[in-house]
Amino acid sequence: MVGLSIGEKHFIKGGIAQDLRCDGRKRLSYRPLYVETGVIPQANGSARVRMGGTDVIASVKAELGKPSRLQPDKGKVSIYVDCSPLSTPLFQGRGGEELSAELSVALQLCLLGGKSGAGAGIDLSSLCIIDGKICWDLYIDGLVVSSNGNLLDALGAAIKAALSNTGIPKVHVAAAASNDEQPEVDISDEEFSQFDISLVPVIVTLTKVGRHYIVDATTEEESQMSSAVSVSVNRKGHICGLSKRGGAGLDPSIILDMISVAKHVSEQFTNQLDSEIAAAEAREDE
Repeated sequence: MVGLSIGEKHFIKGGIAQDLRCDGRKRLSYRPLYVETGVIPQANGSARVRMGGTDVIASVKAELGKPSRLQPDKGKVSIYVDCSPLSTPLFQGRGGEELSAELSVALQLCLLGGKSGAGAGIDLSSLCIIDGKICWDLYIDGLVVSSNGNLLDALGAAIKAALSNTGIPKVHVAAAASNDEQPEVDISDEEFSQFDISLVPVIVTLTKVGRHYIVDATTEEESQMSSAVSVSVNRKGHICGLSKRGGAGLDPSIILDMISVAKHVSEQFTNQLDSEIAAAEAREDE
């Protein structure tokens, strides 16, 4: 936990009540966002995102696999987050493992929808090559390099940027002798299709401090929260997933209000992130 004096706690809460946070932002304003793509050459796609003092990396690795029996027409995506013990003493030992697991589960909920895949923010059907036989499995790894709050939103942004940087190799399928046989495939080394991120959502976490909620909370602000709700929203304003943190219960009407605010804020965040991704890709092409 962050060690704050009583005076500092009052200062943080009082500022949020007055719509003026410690770093000069309003309640629904983000810190400056910086995106870098192609940071891990061995991966199919990768990106680094900095939001204030929070610095995260995401990488995407694509491997051929077999669709699950429950979803024969879809590929598979798994997300795993690692919190570097060097980023903060809180991540050393069990603390880092618990947070890694919590962030991994929250990202799965926000980006991949329910177990049925309904509402998934990542289009899994685009990863299917032959129904029931061959698909792409995407392994998405997130790394927290340094932490100053709002890790989930930063990781969600890094995953979206990494997917925009991901090239999926073209696959040529040889006809199988019979339906029972596994078809032979030839993976191209030269032809790639760009992963479509047009409907990949951003994650907006609203952190409740006192009677108000804020976006992009710092570590100090998070230490004063009663609860936080993370909403993933795509460019069309559709809700793709929801995750809650904190022990305090929330009235359903407050959650509905938070979702409404998150949808409003997500437009600004999506536009900001998309323009940063475009700028990063332009720098990479130079």
